[in-house]
Amino acid sequence: MAAKKKVKEVSMEEALWKSADKLRGSVEPSEYKHVVLSLFFLKFASDKFVEQREKIIADGMEKFVENIAFYTKDNVFYLPEESRWSYIMENAKQDDIALKIDTALYTIEKTNPILKGALPDNYYSRLQIDTVKLASLLDEINKIDTTKDKENDIIGRMYEYFLSKFAIAEGKGKGEFYTPKTIVNLIAELIEPYDGILYDPCCGSGGMFVQSIKFIEAHHGNKKKVSIYGQEYTNTTYKLAKMNLAIRGISANLGEMAANTFTNDQHKDLKADYIMANPPFNQKEWRAADELIDDPRWNGYEVPPTSNANYGWILNIVSKLSQNGVAGFLLANGALSDDGTELKIRQQLIENHLVEAILILPRNLFYTTDISVTLWILNRNKRARIVIKNDVEKHYRDREKEILFMDLRQMGSPYEKKYIELTEEDRDKVSAVYHNWQQEGYEETYQNISEFCYSATEEEVAAKGYTLVPSRYIEFINRDENIDFDTKMKALQSELKDLLVQEEKSKADLLSVFKELGYEIEL
Repeated sequence: MAAKKKVKEVSMEEALWKSADKLRGSVEPSEYKHVVLSLFFLKFASDKFVEQREKIIADGMEKFVENIAFYTKDNVFYLPEESRWSYIMENAKQDDIALKIDTALYTIEKTNPILKGALPDNYYSRLQIDTVKLASLLDEINKIDTTKDKENDIIGRMYEYFLSKFAIAEGKGKGEFYTPKTIVNLIAELIEPYDGILYDPCCGSGGMFVQSIKFIEAHHGNKKKVSIYGQEYTNTTYKLAKMNLAIRGISANLGEMAANTFTNDQHKDLKADYIMANPPFNQKEWRAADELIDDPRWNGYEVPPTSNANYGWILNIVSKLSQNGVAGFLLANGALSDDGTELKIRQQLIENHLVEAILILPRNLFYTTDISVTLWILNRNKRARIVIKNDVEKHYRDREKEILFMDLRQMGSPYEKKYIELTEEDRDKVSAVYHNWQQEGYEETYQNISEFCYSATEEEVAAKGYTLVPSRYIEFINRDENIDFDTKMKALQSELKDLLVQEEKSKADLLSVFKELGYEIEL
């Protein structure tokens, strides 16, 4: 009798992705995220609503089960009957189910002001998805209990998985809105956004904010001490960010609308204590030749060139930093050594003592590109001072004229076969080196390490033409440099000669043996 074939267990995330793939032919793959995540939001919000409703009844407050305040006080969205998941499932196979989903989302947004502009408007009706396919997707989502796995943050897990999958599906150059959480965690661990204003000028789906709040909670900080500001250019991603944050109870000001950060800055007068960003790499033609020439964000610097937005992003970030503000952001490696206008701006940044650290990251960290990128740390105040960080007193030394360079390309562990992620141990090592270097007594806790880190003076950087390429400063061991090639070649020739002599002797000995045996042979 044939053995029973073992059924492969499929994760909840993978099952939902496969069900989303059933939409193939009905909508473009780039639309999957909006179709699936909006429905997932509806299910999650409804599960939370039901849980809160049952709690109100259990507390003997049944007469308040339709009172919105009894839900919002615990960061739970109040759902009118037509917005509840049970109502959607009762009508899942009806021809007008798309309209009912649109109505549900509209009603939730209207009832909960924090969701203003977050949910898709008349989206499912416009898509005209086949009713059978939509009902099948609803069935898959219906199987998920979004409230049972509180410890592992099921909603976060789903978002991270889907956002990464969508980034892969959309290919290189697409899906820039997703930054792997290990990179975001590293930035958070370096700049420590415990209190004050946190800003992201290209916030995508809000991942930087989510991971920052998790960082604060993991270190027993108070997330209520952080005010979040962001901006996003793409309207659908803007909505996704608002949904992503609202679903986790994170309040944020993402501006009045989706808008271009350069041409329609939603936070013109903002001064942020912390800035985290992953701008689009090497953005071309980001402004017209006669556009943004006198923009106040460039005050004191050259106007960034039209050919590449990298330094436009840098100067936007610099303009938003408070007097003690610190920023951590990612850029393509070319920004470290570009010539022309970029070189002039880079020199100005260095001479203004803003550049604190430059870290080269490993390749294959991103789902959308395999290149190695750079993490920049800018700091408006590198002078000696005492700061209380999360109830810990830190004694910073004066490092105004120093820049820390780090090379992390030998770090990271593989996952999903072709990607790399920085492990917790990697991040701990990097952040320890960085924070030790910043503080008093660093002579005992920090040292330059070949092929890993180097603390350079601004004079050294100036002498090398203001390049910020770490390999120009970090010592790399040339394992061939101590070889005297002439001596080595003579030794090899001598060894070869000895081998030839030995070979001739072996031949002679062999001929002698055969001759004694009565054989005459030639070798």
